[in-house]
Amino acid sequence: MVNSWYWFDLLFNFMEEGKELNQHIKTLHNFTLSVIQEKKRKLLSGDPDIGTKRKRMALMDLLLEHHIRTKTLTEEDIREEVDTFAFEGHDTTSMGMSWALYLIGLHKDVQNKVHEELDRIFGDDAERPIETEDLKDMNYLDRVLKESQRLYPSVPTIARRITDDTTICGYPIPKESSCIVLVHQLHRNEAVFPDPEKFDPDRFLPENSANRHPFAYIPFSAGPRNCIGSVTSVAYPLSSAFFNVCWSSYQL
Repeated sequence: MVNSWYWFDLLFNFMEEGKELNQHIKTLHNFTLSVIQEKKRKLLSGDPDIGTKRKRMALMDLLLEHHIRTKTLTEEDIREEVDTFAFEGHDTTSMGMSWALYLIGLHKDVQNKVHEELDRIFGDDAERPIETEDLKDMNYLDRVLKESQRLYPSVPTIARRITDDTTICGYPIPKESSCIVLVHQLHRNEAVFPDPEKFDPDRFLPENSANRHPFAYIPFSAGPRNCIGSVTSVAYPLSSAFFNVCWSSYQL
């Protein structure tokens, strides 16, 4: 990442690392395209198992139906959207879960409170699937996840291209510049988060965060291009892991 030779695509693509990376990317893209083309073939053949009459269509079916009907989406467009959903969320979700479990394991008092909240919601029914409505009742777990993402954001940096000349804190930023937001440092701003190295889920109680600047905490980026998984994020898998595994026989 810090090797300047890697910054230029023309040079990087001739290096062994670049060739290996491009081969892996090609493999992933070809796999997705093959699935799309097979699904498209079944749609065009009238396969009853791939019909578009279901109440809620799968993402790929929805995009393919639009592709066939309007011709405004290409197979490459669909591949990019499918790859976004299929690949982009895996690393961030697993990292988010890992850090949350790590922090909860270090703080027994927090672990006990999460335990109590999940027991209150699910009772003894460990087999019941988690529903969207359950997430609304996981107020403490929500604060734990937010604090975990504050300390260890899954994406520690965010890049943006500046579309107009602007000035930030007296510094002129020319149009077409690339700016990087260091989320890890932003979330440890002592002026916004007192004692920033401390793990304290209560920072996100309504009374403690009501006057906080909306861009002081951006683990999922911000604005119209923020992360599409910001609502559920790791809440589903983490609460499931807690209730179905940790709560059965173990403590973290």
